[in-house]
Amino acid sequence: MSQPKGTVIITGASQGIGRAIALRLADDGFDIALNDIATKSMELDALSNDINGKGRRTIVVPADVSVEDEVRGMIATTVRVLGGVDVMIANAGIITFGNVLDADAQSFDDTFSVNVRGTFLCYKYAARQMIEQGRGGRIIGASSVLGKKGSKDYIVYSSSKFAVRGLTQAAAMELGRHGITVNCYAPGPIQTEMLRTMREQRDQWMIEQGHDPSSIQRVQTAVGYEGTPDDIASIVSYLVSKEAHFITGQSVSADGGLFFT
Repeated sequence: MSQPKGTVIITGASQGIGRAIALRLADDGFDIALNDIATKSMELDALSNDINGKGRRTIVVPADVSVEDEVRGMIATTVRVLGGVDVMIANAGIITFGNVLDADAQSFDDTFSVNVRGTFLCYKYAARQMIEQGRGGRIIGASSVLGKKGSKDYIVYSSSKFAVRGLTQAAAMELGRHGITVNCYAPGPIQTEMLRTMREQRDQWMIEQGHDPSSIQRVQTAVGYEGTPDDIASIVSYLVSKEAHFITGQSVSADGGLFFT
């Protein structure tokens, strides 16, 4: 087994974009700590086996990123077993459908708990560990195209992803002097379980309102097709590399030209 490029923690790694990032960074030569909630342990174990098959060390660190003690424990376990934290990928997130008139406060709190507080806690404790190690690092968060342009019927999700961009920019300014860059990716329509769930929630809401879901014209990307998780993983692969040392505080769009920013 070759020497690793470093150690990466990836939250929300059991499926979709998180899983693709884990596989890509393992190919790039990193050892990987895989995180998701405890109910995803079977998927994490299978992914861990795949990464071991690539000749990289990996551990499974179940945790709820919205719980501070669990995030601290996730970091501590990774350091104890894999020797440190060089890259944090705060990918975990949930999606909520609802407009400003119908969205309830509980769904707002639940979404912000994972998407915003969870990202903040991952940034905070990964940064503390990286500063203690004294060798810099890379922190990456998950925003969205809806974190750059607000969308009707996704007011809670959209606002949470705007918040991730704010966290990223502020953290980048604070951590740059320690050799730590902080960026986030902003995907458009990516073929994942989350996209399928989002569309199911929207269609169910339309049916409840007496509308025909098939009447919706799907938003078209400039390239004419949807992206895949591997498309996001390739961006992350570059952002965590040594070559990306001069890029920080950015929210990198990967939306097929859905919006131009």
